[in-house]
Amino acid sequence: MSRLSQNEQENLPENAFAFPKQRKEPLEDANHVRDALARFDQVEGVTHEERDEAWKRIQRAAKTFGVELHEKDWCELFTRNNHLIPQE
Repeated sequence: MSRLSQNEQENLPENAFAFPKQRKEPLEDANHVRDALARFDQVEGVTHEERDEAWKRIQRAAKTFGVELHEKDWCELFTRNNHLIPQE
């Protein structure tokens, strides 16, 4: 994966992240999109609405970078990784 340095990540605009308020999960290339999918269920302290918005950003980035999504909804990412969907 193309790893971003701390400085590079700090200089990204908010809209470059799946979770912009928290500045978590940058979506700069296909590898970052795959990483955001893999870590989606590990992001804590976000609402279901924020997850909905992050999922939309991930879907757009996946289309842009040619990443195939098998899940139709972000809830499936929790099921896939055997984690419970967090309560709000």
